[in-house]
This record gives sequence, structure tokens and C-alpha cells, in this order.
Amino acid sequence: MPIFTHPEFDAHEEIVFCHDPVSGLKAIIAIHNTRRGPAVGGCRMWPYASEDEALTDALRLSRGMTFKSALADLPFGGGKSVIIGDSHRDKTKPQLLAMAGFVESLGGRYIIAEDVGITQDDAEVMQRRTAHVAGTCAGGAGDPSPSTAYGVYMGIRAAVAHRLGQDSLKGIRVAVQGLGQVGLHLCRYLADEGARLIVTDIDQNAMAKAEAEFSAEAVAPEAIYDTPAEIFAPCALGAVINDDTLPRLRASIVAGSANNQLAEARHGAALAKRNILYAPDYVINAGGVINISHEGPGYSKEAAVKHVARIHDTLSEIFRRADAENIPTSEAADALALERLNSVPVAA
Repeated sequence: MPIFTHPEFDAHEEIVFCHDPVSGLKAIIAIHNTRRGPAVGGCRMWPYASEDEALTDALRLSRGMTFKSALADLPFGGGKSVIIGDSHRDKTKPQLLAMAGFVESLGGRYIIAEDVGITQDDAEVMQRRTAHVAGTCAGGAGDPSPSTAYGVYMGIRAAVAHRLGQDSLKGIRVAVQGLGQVGLHLCRYLADEGARLIVTDIDQNAMAKAEAEFSAEAVAPEAIYDTPAEIFAPCALGAVINDDTLPRLRASIVAGSANNQLAEARHGAALAKRNILYAPDYVINAGGVINISHEGPGYSKEAAVKHVARIHDTLSEIFRRADAENIPTSEAADALALERLNSVPVAA
């Protein structure tokens, strides 16, 4: 399994392979960049088909966290960790504590938080062994999901204003893919403003909940790509914008909370070629880490919410830059993130 020649390796500072034979933990911590501060990023537990697939996810996600923190003006770098396993079947407290031990061994260079398969309760368990955990009750910020959803909602408002020239979401059709914690919170924000929801999830109970609470129209998972809607909101796993799905999209905007929505970088240009406005994932889904950045004794929910709301303005700037330079929004976002990252002096 190559590292330095891996297609997703991007001058990562440190990659730690974690194995605890007692608990059975097999995990990877990827620290991409600490120029702005300690690397922050959630821990994902997923039954990866191979170790290379797990490494690919860790490398891509950690780079995205670097850019996310830069565009959100946070004093953090980018990192991510992945645990190989099924969170519903394989997760144990000994594994979580072992993972926390590896985080602690990094001396604060990486701060762990929840992600897919890892809950706030799991973060509380890890806090028993390391102080380098974000998103717990002790920090005041708590579950980052509502903040992530609010940031996506504000990003959708920016995209609708830019592409459709509307300040309201009333009557706008939004196809939401994935009804986890973030997806359901997002549906609530959208429904409250009068958006029409089309939803899908592999969990039938989640779809029934969305139908009952938001008068959403439920469709099969594969049908969501073919559903006519102004907005396609991917809120599940990544790589959903790919060669197979892209020609099927019937939306004029892609804006959702999922990480790594583009299967490959070239799909950003492919969206632009089809005149589909893309809200780059690491910009629009930054609400959770923004909220976490306000943790501490003086935590103010009001200040955190105001900071999250600035995602709207950041995306508006990216949309304008993309139009002015005739480049995909994905490239405009990368360029702006690198500008902000490079504006920070390298530590001696």
C-alpha cells in the first residue's frame, strides 16, 4: 500500500497506523497540516472493504479539514481519523479507549471529534483517556450536528440567491440524500422556510419520520439522482457525484453536508460544464467544527451561531470569484483556501 505516491497524499505531515491487539482496534490518523494550529477532525468508523480504502478516506478527509478550517477562519489545521469496523456491530469501549490513547500520544497535534459511526457519547468515553477531544458536553458546544445543518442551510440560501435570484426557499424543491443527525436537522430548517422536501435513506424509519414531520416525499435511494429538484443535498457518504450519477442529476444546485462529494476533482469541472452550481463540501459543512472552535468556559451559543452563519458570505464570495474567473466553484474554493492558509507564517 503506497503512502508518498498515493493519489490522495498531499504533503501530509503525519500518518499514524493504530493497532491495539487487545481490543482489536485498527485505525488510521492522518494529520494533513498544522500551519494554522492543531489538526482538528472527526473520527469515522466504517466497515471499509480494504485498508487502502480506509487510508484513502483518511487522506482526503484530513486535507478537506485543512481547507475547511482556513475558509472558516479557525485557528486549526486539518486532520482526520478512521476506525475500520462496523459501528453497529464492532464498536466497544476498549476500542474507543485505545483510540484515545493513540490520540493522547500525539501530544495535542490532533484533536478528535465525532463523525460517521462515532457519537457524542463515544467522544465522552474517549475523554477519559485524552483531553484532546472536541464536541463533548464539558466544552459547552456539545453535538456538532445541529450547527453543521445550520451552516448547510445558510449555504443553500447563498446558492439559491446566486443561481435562482431568490431570497426565500419557499416552494424550492430540495432532494435530501441521507437522514442522519445532520440530514434531519437540515430538513427541519428547510421545512420551516417552506421548502418542498424529497428524501431518501437506507433507514426506512428515518424516511417515515421525515414524511410525518416535514410532509416530505420519500423515494428509493437510487431514485434520488433522477428526481427533479432545484437542489440536490447529499448528506450521507462521499463520492456521490461521479461518472454514473452526474448525467442523471436534474438539479441546478448541489449543496449538502457530506464530505468528499466529488468522486474525483474533475467532477467539479463536470458540474460547472452542466451549469450546476456546486457549493464545495468543505465550505458548506463547516458549521460543526466552527461550533467546536468556540468551546471552553466562555462558550457562547449566540457567538457560535453568528460565526456559522458566515458560511453564507464565504460561499457567495466563492460563487462570485468562480463567475469572474470562469472557473469551477471547486477550484475557486481551493484557491481561496490556499490564499488564507499561505497568509499564515510558517513557524520557525
